[in-house]
Amino acid sequence: MSPAIGLALDRVEGRAKVSGTARYTAELVLPGLVHAVLVGARIPSGRVIGIDTGKAERAEGLIAVLSHLNLPPIPGKPRLLPSLVGLAAPGESFFPMQDEVVHYAGQPVAIVVADTIERAEHAASLLRIDFAELPAHTVLDQVRDQAYEPQRIFGGMLPGRNSRGDVEAGLAQAEHRIDQTYAFSPNHHNPIEPSATTVVWDDVDRLTVYDSTQGPTATQMTVSHLLGLPPGQIKVISEYVGGSFGSKAMIWPHVTLAALAAREVRRPVRLALNREQMFHSCGHREEQEQRITIGARADGRLTALRHHKLSLTSPFDDWAEPSLQSPGIFYDCANYEGVYHLARGNTITPTFMRAPGEASGMFALECAMDELAELVDIDPVELRLRNLAESDPSTGNPWSSSGLRECYQRAAELFGWDGRDRAPGTRRDGQWLIGTGMAGAAYPHAVPPNQQRARARLYADGSAVVEAGVSEFGTGVTTAMRQVAADGLGLPVDRVRFVGGSSDLPNITAAVGSAGTGAVSAAVHLAVTELRTQLIARAVADQRSPLHGADPGTVTVEDGRMRLHDRAEVGETYAEMLARGMTPDVEALGVWTPPPLTTPYGMHTFGAQFAEVAVDADLGLVRVRRMVGVFAPGRVLNRKTAHSQLMGGMLWGMSQALLEATLMDPRTGRWANPSFGDYLIPVNADAPDVVVETIEVTDTVVNPLGVKGVGEIGIVGAAAAIANAVHHATGRRIRKLPISLEDLL
Repeated sequence: MSPAIGLALDRVEGRAKVSGTARYTAELVLPGLVHAVLVGARIPSGRVIGIDTGKAERAEGLIAVLSHLNLPPIPGKPRLLPSLVGLAAPGESFFPMQDEVVHYAGQPVAIVVADTIERAEHAASLLRIDFAELPAHTVLDQVRDQAYEPQRIFGGMLPGRNSRGDVEAGLAQAEHRIDQTYAFSPNHHNPIEPSATTVVWDDVDRLTVYDSTQGPTATQMTVSHLLGLPPGQIKVISEYVGGSFGSKAMIWPHVTLAALAAREVRRPVRLALNREQMFHSCGHREEQEQRITIGARADGRLTALRHHKLSLTSPFDDWAEPSLQSPGIFYDCANYEGVYHLARGNTITPTFMRAPGEASGMFALECAMDELAELVDIDPVELRLRNLAESDPSTGNPWSSSGLRECYQRAAELFGWDGRDRAPGTRRDGQWLIGTGMAGAAYPHAVPPNQQRARARLYADGSAVVEAGVSEFGTGVTTAMRQVAADGLGLPVDRVRFVGGSSDLPNITAAVGSAGTGAVSAAVHLAVTELRTQLIARAVADQRSPLHGADPGTVTVEDGRMRLHDRAEVGETYAEMLARGMTPDVEALGVWTPPPLTTPYGMHTFGAQFAEVAVDADLGLVRVRRMVGVFAPGRVLNRKTAHSQLMGGMLWGMSQALLEATLMDPRTGRWANPSFGDYLIPVNADAPDVVVETIEVTDTVVNPLGVKGVGEIGIVGAAAAIANAVHHATGRRIRKLPISLEDLL
């Protein structure tokens, strides 16, 4: 039987999704279910000074209107902590409807509950809420003079400053310098399924929460903390999630508000955000600027790198996506300084968004490196190879695995980079200016700080079930874990079932930061390995077994049959052994303890991106004609789902480069384009030819199977490759995202 790991298998949940039989949180039908609608503040700063519920209370079907005037205070104070930690993970250290203060537009100030969603929305429209408005700051230009350097960012997980060597001395040694600033518009996640929560109180102190979340345990721990209930009294179910990209990684206030509303009305409550509410309720990629100063010798070797970031955060949290972390270790540079600067504004706390920090930080760095290559007159690929970091420059530790050099070489070969004319504006195709560009990619391998668990059970008929509390939100984890389990047990894949999506199952940290596949596969692998060991031990100890007395180390399993390695005819199936002993099932728990943060290795995933663009010489219209990406994500569990994730990331990088921007109206403090009609995203007609390959590198450090994950790395470097190609086509260097028609006219 050939190994299951690495096969390009179809997704097991695919049929349920395309046939409509998969049930998402907002589609659940429960007895007595009623509907809640959030009412958000119309102002970005001030106070609620009056709530007139008279008209709403006369509306048909109304059950309750809840606000800070009648909603009991929550016992727990929210603390911002990334969901990877495995504890309570509120999206911000603020919980609404505890008082009358308004911090940002869209902040929930009331909940309307009615017997149907239409009646709830109608009653909400009849509420009259009066505000006393105060001056607000909603864009970076309004507060840049108030910027400060935080001690720590990212929920306290990362320092606000990193440095090594002497940057000023390095710049003094440089024969060439690049000093540029790059600007980034805010972005929003926009999964197909908006966030939704359905809550049922099973008793006065027990509840079941159906939530669209990346981590059932994260939801459980957050609701537990905020409501002051033991986690064991809260069950979270999240079987199907219609996309997230980070918007459902943290647990936003609407989840706990749904629980509070259900407790007040004593009926099951569904609270589903609409599309506009997604723009001000679930975080975003923040507005930011990055300034990069590079010093280099005449041969292009770096002598210094200074990378500073300024971004807008909320009134209560020091949040910045970690844009400086991967750029700080990507090149062999002895003198480095990375500093975050924050300015407070009237906004919800920003949050994770696919490749949070790397997508923006590597854009700035790789565009600056393209400028350096032009200044030094060296091929961009060769410049990167000359500065390749063979070990982690921040610590001197070796990489757990790299493969970056091979990624550059293979991607350049696939793209046809050799012989490229480096002079901008030299290629045309009729009206179109043709350009090519490239960039490197890096994404840190995130390691959860706590143990990860999975359970494996083999039944008497020879079939197996593996369980872990992880959601399937589009990554294909359900399929890949069947492959891991099948390999470990020596069973055909179709004899293995994977069950997830519930906090009652063994605990797995929220699948964020490309850490999900590595964490789940490690626990699953250890569970099935332990189970197989138990089963072989039973066989060799059983006097009635053909394997009795054999050395367990000489027993292998293939197609569910245990046999001697050198005498294949001697053996028996799992089912035969269990039936003989009248044993209905056998189970084992797999517990993976991740490597400590002090592990003496640098742990990153690397890749290379190439792009060709065509720019209309008169209209400035940019069309991406083809993209090539080669990545080294460790061991690939399922080639089809991995390819899908990497291609999706690359296409999002194209979207980041040319389309996506959320526009803030500083007069009202509200997002001006909170809909699919106004927030630009690509359609199939925008998609170019995309070539994706992986370089498999062996990694014995990150986890037992050497899996690094592919969810984020595909977007990193894509926007920079496209921007560099636009420059090559036109001679215009655009240092902002997205690149617009106006920038090129």
